[in-house]
Amino acid sequence: MQLATVIGTVVATRKDDALVGYKLLVLETSDGSRIVAIDLVGAGGSDTVLYVTGGAARVKLDKPNPVDAAVVGIVDTVDVRS
Repeated sequence: MQLATVIGTVVATRKDDALVGYKLLVLETSDGSRIVAIDLVGAGGSDTVLYVTGGAARVKLDKPNPVDAAVVGIVDTVDVRS
């Protein structure tokens, strides 16, 4: 799992039928890169989220899906201790 911030959404009028009904979010990671992820938890705005990539992104989906990243949690706080 990795942390990122939601910075936007993606609207696609044409997409794979398996993606119908899912919200797509644009995430910005701590290194400044951006990734599009399917939203499984109702995140939005400028939420800090946990996301997974690869096979882990498809675990909660009912059928095969062309997904490589999924938001799996909304973060309330982060406490880093050295």
